[in-house]
Amino acid sequence: MNNEIIVGYDGTGCGHAALDLACDLAKGLGSKLVIAYGYQPYQGAGEIGTQREIMRDQGQAFVDEGVATATGCGVEAEGALIPQRPAAALASIAEERDARMIVVGTYGDSPIKGAILGSTPHKLVQIADVPVVVTPAAGA
Repeated sequence: MNNEIIVGYDGTGCGHAALDLACDLAKGLGSKLVIAYGYQPYQGAGEIGTQREIMRDQGQAFVDEGVATATGCGVEAEGALIPQRPAAALASIAEERDARMIVVGTYGDSPIKGAILGSTPHKLVQIADVPVVVTPAAGA
């Protein structure tokens, strides 16, 4: 097992909660953070190439922000953009890098709502081969 922690970060309250917790965990465990963002346009959405490019650029901005925040907290960090839907992206990079865990945030949606509408934390705990730590966003 590698000593890396994968963090799902998208600039939202959930992302900030995940990054804050991951920084604390990384300090305590002596781990490196991999700030990850998965992107993939919905199929049948029209100009998928243009959408993918926009999503990739936005994702790069999120990853850069997350890496800057983590390094500012004194934690070693690198970014990763993965051209897959978020849950699949986080699970695949965690498996590829033999990560210690994945950390994500949640707004506290019920499992039923998550199953119907789609929820990255809900999907992730079903498919990941490593432990998944889910932390609530502020006000969740």
